[in-house]
Formats: sequence, C-alpha cells, structure tokens
Amino acid sequence: MKATIASQAAAAAAPDSLRAVGARWSRIRWFEIVFWVVAIGAAFVLPRGFLLLNELAILALFAVSLDLILGYAGIVSLGHAAFFGLGAYCAALLAKHFGIDPILGLAISAALSALLGLVTSVLVMRGSDLTRLMVTLGVALILYEIANKMGWLTGGADGLTGVTMVPLFGTFEFDLFGRTAYTYSVIVLAILFFIARAIVHSPFGMSLQVVRQNPLRAAAMGVAVNRRRAAVYTLAAAYAGVAGALLAQTTGFASLDVLAFHRSADVMLMLVIGGAGYLYGGIIGAVIFKFMQDWLSGITPQYWQFWIGLLLVVIVVVGHDKLVRPWTWFRRGQGGKQ
Repeated sequence: MKATIASQAAAAAAPDSLRAVGARWSRIRWFEIVFWVVAIGAAFVLPRGFLLLNELAILALFAVSLDLILGYAGIVSLGHAAFFGLGAYCAALLAKHFGIDPILGLAISAALSALLGLVTSVLVMRGSDLTRLMVTLGVALILYEIANKMGWLTGGADGLTGVTMVPLFGTFEFDLFGRTAYTYSVIVLAILFFIARAIVHSPFGMSLQVVRQNPLRAAAMGVAVNRRRAAVYTLAAAYAGVAGALLAQTTGFASLDVLAFHRSADVMLMLVIGGAGYLYGGIIGAVIFKFMQDWLSGITPQYWQFWIGLLLVVIVVVGHDKLVRPWTWFRRGQGGKQ
C-alpha cells in the first residue's frame, strides 16, 4: 500500500520536475547567441562563400530533423531522404507551374512531408529497430522509383529543369552568388532550430527521452509511447521536407539525387560525427562532414570516402564523448571505472 502511494506521488510530481528541468535547459546561453549572430553575419563577411554556406545551412536543418527522431525518440531511420526528396520536388513543382512565393511553397512542402510522416509512422511504430530500418529504407526506395517512373512530372533521371523562383516576398531576388539564398536558408534554419529546441526541452521532449531509454517503463508510467513517437516522427518529416524545399528553391533544380540512399546515409554520418541527442550536434556534424568532403575530395578525389569512414570507425571505437572531451581519457570514475 505504501509503495503504491509512493509511486502515485512520484508520478504526480514527475510533470513538475520535468518542467523544472526543461526550464533550466531551455535558457539560451550567451555562446548560442554568438553562434547565430556569426552564422547570419557570415552573409556579409564572406562574399564568395554563399553557395557553400547555403548548402551547409540546408544540411544542418536536415541533420536536426533526423536528430529529433534518433537522438530524442530513439527511432532509427535509413530512409529519411524520403521526406527531404518529397519537399524538394514539391517546392520545385510549385515554383515551376504556379510561380508561388517561396515561403508559401516552403509551407506546402512541409505540410506534405508531415503528412507522409504521419502516414508512415504507423509502420515505423511496429517491430524492432531492424524493422524500422527496413521500413524507412523501403519508403525512400518506393518514392525514388515513383519519381523515376513519373518522368512526365518529375523529369525522371534528367531531373526537373526550368524551375524559376519568384523574388522572396516579391522583393529579394535569388542572385547567382547565393547571398539571398544563404540569408533565406540560415534564417529558416534558426527559426526552426529554436522551435525544436523549445520542444525538446518541454515536458513532451523530456518524455520522449524517457521513451527512448525505456519504452516499457514509460508505458507503465502512463506515457502514450506510440503517440509521442508518431508526433515527433511527423515533426521530423516536416523539418526534412523544409530542408529539401530550401535546396530546390535555392538551386532551382530537383533530381532523383534528393531521394537517393546516400542522402539518408550522409545525414546519419553527420549526426554520428556531431553527436545525437543534442541539436547543435547535427549542425556541427553537417559542417565537419561538408568541409571534410570538400577538402578530402580535393586532396584525394578517389579515396575521400575512406577517410570519412575511418573517422566514423574512430568515433565508434573511442567514443564521441571522449573525442570532444579528451581530458576524460585519464580520469577514473568511482569504483575503478574508466
């Protein structure tokens, strides 16, 4: 009887404790402000790097979207490119055939990707991690083949050409140097990042971490495990759709490459490099991955993937925490543990 009363009291106090922890972690630190000021200010400092910076901002948003499901909900996916590609094709088709404002195209792309995420979440919720890997990969492959066969709509293997973006808000034109594109992408990234940051530090986000660590215990505590997983999966799909839409809008092109398997594999690598379960990890991983790709492909064009693979092996063997905090290598914990 006493144990039952104690468990009920702990369950009642849990939401308050979650709110307290979330409020503490949701406070914006000074270095975060500096980070975003530098990121947005790069548009005025680097006159020749806009195209690369724009791609980095898009990849960072894509990595953040995967982190929402992998790092916070424990949902593994090898087909996250399905939502990225759907958003890209949707934005490109809307721009080509209707000439709508990029912001509206972004919203529609996000909505359609979220709808796909909601529908496929029913399949993802079933089975083990291996089942989820196969289901997510299968969804991406199905969309890839659909886009390939519907050449009259998507351009097939040649890609969707003739995409012309109208000026942003009717004023800011997308120039060849990419200044408008990068400013647009990084502002969208910042807005969606802080929305995601608020979500993961809310009681909902804290409950997701409980679900990730022990789904059975979370269900015993009365947490609607599948509903929370479906909700965050839908949100992540919308974020990935926005990333794909940004790519199509800022490059004026969409091809089967946006649905290819390497897109899902690359974003997984970014998250492993930067660290999952920490939204900035996706951004850091995207920056490191892209710069390594460009730098190593310039040095060894045929073997750059070997070095990225080697880095991945080192991270797995040594541990991500030890790499980012090397001073812990020689620190001994209690009980003789390293």
